[in-house]
Amino acid sequence: MMVKLRNLVLFFMLLTVVAPILLYTDPAASFKTPFSAKRDFLEDVTALTFNSDENRLNLLPRESPAVLRGGEEVVVYSVEKNSRRQEARDQLSARVLSATDDDGDNSIKQVTDSASQINTRERTPVQLSQQTSEKVDEPNAFGAKKEKGNNVLLPDAQVRHLKDQLIRAKVYLSLPSAKANPHFVRELRLRVKEVQRALADASKDSDLPKTAIDKLKAMEQTLAKGKQIQDDCSTVVKKLRAMLHSAEEQLRVHKKQTMFLTQLTAKTIPKGLHCLPLRLTTDYYALNSSQQQFPNQDKLEDTQLYHYALFSDNVLATSVVVNSTITNAKHPSKHVFHIVTDRLNYAAMRMWFLDNPPGKATIQVQNVEEFTWLNSSYSPVLKQLSSRSMIDYYFRAHHTNSDTNIKFRNPKYLSILNHLRFYLPEIFPKLSKVLFLDDDIVVQKDLSGLWLVDLKGNVNGAVETCGESFHRFDRYLNFSNPLISKNFDPRACGWAYGMNVFDLDEWKRQHITEVYHRWQDLNQDRELWKLGTLPPGLITFWRRTYPLDRKWHTLGLGYNPSVNQRDIERAAVIHYNGNLKPWLEIGIPRYRGFWSKHVDYEHVYLRECNINP
Repeated sequence: MMVKLRNLVLFFMLLTVVAPILLYTDPAASFKTPFSAKRDFLEDVTALTFNSDENRLNLLPRESPAVLRGGEEVVVYSVEKNSRRQEARDQLSARVLSATDDDGDNSIKQVTDSASQINTRERTPVQLSQQTSEKVDEPNAFGAKKEKGNNVLLPDAQVRHLKDQLIRAKVYLSLPSAKANPHFVRELRLRVKEVQRALADASKDSDLPKTAIDKLKAMEQTLAKGKQIQDDCSTVVKKLRAMLHSAEEQLRVHKKQTMFLTQLTAKTIPKGLHCLPLRLTTDYYALNSSQQQFPNQDKLEDTQLYHYALFSDNVLATSVVVNSTITNAKHPSKHVFHIVTDRLNYAAMRMWFLDNPPGKATIQVQNVEEFTWLNSSYSPVLKQLSSRSMIDYYFRAHHTNSDTNIKFRNPKYLSILNHLRFYLPEIFPKLSKVLFLDDDIVVQKDLSGLWLVDLKGNVNGAVETCGESFHRFDRYLNFSNPLISKNFDPRACGWAYGMNVFDLDEWKRQHITEVYHRWQDLNQDRELWKLGTLPPGLITFWRRTYPLDRKWHTLGLGYNPSVNQRDIERAAVIHYNGNLKPWLEIGIPRYRGFWSKHVDYEHVYLRECNINP
């Protein structure tokens, strides 16, 4: 009896232990494949509801095993690599990255667990993969990172990465927490020196030594230690901001210094160009009077020929203009060059062209000092240029109310040669049409076609510069002054000096010189414009300028290193406007050849003055 009772008690005890296990577990679950378990998990997730919303979430649609097995890869963020599958299950509804787009690239899209964001986000199928987060933007062997959704590496990525490492190293070396660890500081400084030696002056990956990759990896390991020492991101951010501010300030100072030195260099005459006129002047006065005369002087007033006006005190630059024009002329004997220079360079200019006659072309060299009609009583600008206030403006070392832009104080604007372009009818009273050329241009094609252009009643034919915003009227004139704002359009197209066709008959008919004088009188205090001849030119020839085809004149070779090569090749005239003249060492090397090919560096005068290409 006791045995039966004991067996009955044991049976009921066993039943109370085993029955819950049988009731609440699925015996067949243990036989499911891992893939089946994953699919059931996804189905459970899609059945979740938020805020009593009974609609199933479409973020994770149920797919057949075949679709899942062949779909595109998706990265599931995980904290630990070894437990990424379990972490993915725990956080799937909060952090899922989608990798499907129209182009087939692996673009990454964050999915959050916010119900409002889920309802408004574009719903795309999400397919799972065992790829870890380490695959996202994983550096290659050189530390280069691939762009998201693109397998193309950034150019010179190894150099970029090394430079980034140096910046990060400087940040760590300046942080108090890192300084408290002398061993880390010594190691990091050693790595910095190694990386600096590896970089040297390298600007691309091919310039780096073979050991660069080892230096990069070593530095990366040391920086990882720094990250463990300093885990306060706010401190690092503050330091980076301070470094950025310091770099911007240094850049501003260096830009200002560069501009000053460039302006200084542009105003300085190289030794060779200073020597050349001295040698030429000495030899000129050794000639007798008959040897000092140019041939073909009967052509100077022949209106059937092509006449050029060139005002310069630079002998070598003037010779390039003449040589390049004659080289490309179809009929050189029909071209006449009227050169006006100052007293100091008059003899040198004459001697150069007496010794180097331009073939069958005609040359005239005049001294501006011999223009007795050009005096301060006739010319307002001449009166202003000789005034004490103007001289102080350009030459005083310290100005109480100085302009911030030092180009406004270039003394070249004191030269009357710069303003002779406004007196062409007085200089050439018997000519009808003149082509004005600056001395910093090179002619590449025959220019005789310009005399056939119908200016349609306008006085000036010039190439407009509307394509660039800084060549509009408001960049040259002071539109805060009512005299300017009432008479001119601030967005009107500017145009270029350097190659201009002037109809002198129309000039006289429209009294252009008087217009110029009137505006010069109004600008005695320099309130309408600051400097130069282009601003008064824009005013004087306002609505009197005919736009020439752009192929006649290409500008920018004296300041812009990226002028379109096609524009240069097809241009009849290329212009080195700006400070980087081709005869200066600061000239842009890419363009110097167009100018230097018209210079005979083997000429005895150039060799004696050590003028080299």
